[in-house]
Amino acid sequence: MISQFGFVLLFFISGLLFVLVFLGVAKLLRPSHPNAEKNAIYESGEETIGTAHVSFNIRFYIVALIFILFDVELVILFPWATVFGDKALVTETKGIWALYAGIEMAIFVFILALGLLYAWLQGHLEWIRPNQKESDFKSVVPKDLYQKINEKYS
Repeated sequence: MISQFGFVLLFFISGLLFVLVFLGVAKLLRPSHPNAEKNAIYESGEETIGTAHVSFNIRFYIVALIFILFDVELVILFPWATVFGDKALVTETKGIWALYAGIEMAIFVFILALGLLYAWLQGHLEWIRPNQKESDFKSVVPKDLYQKINEKYS
């Protein structure tokens, strides 16, 4: 007699076999004509220059993760608004349902606000701006001419 773990093992083995068989069949049936042009690195229509190993600032990832956190919040808010905004439930429970839903959402938004406050206090939302250098460029066009052009087109 096979145990429950045996069923899981059989399911795992059959899934693995399914994938391997179909990958093998696809390898046999697909055409394979490699050449230099097909094997070339191609990025957005431009030939690549230099190495692909470039260091990115970690702030990009932190800001992206914070964005995803608050984007997922919206995914949770929409179903909440449709379910808990049911007018029939509110009238049937004499407003208790609306009070419960409001308190529940206030707690949810409060926890998210705490997360935002934490990220803000830790400085994850701050962006270090580079120092601007003063330009030593001297224009041959006099400033009066620039002023006249600005006045004419404003």
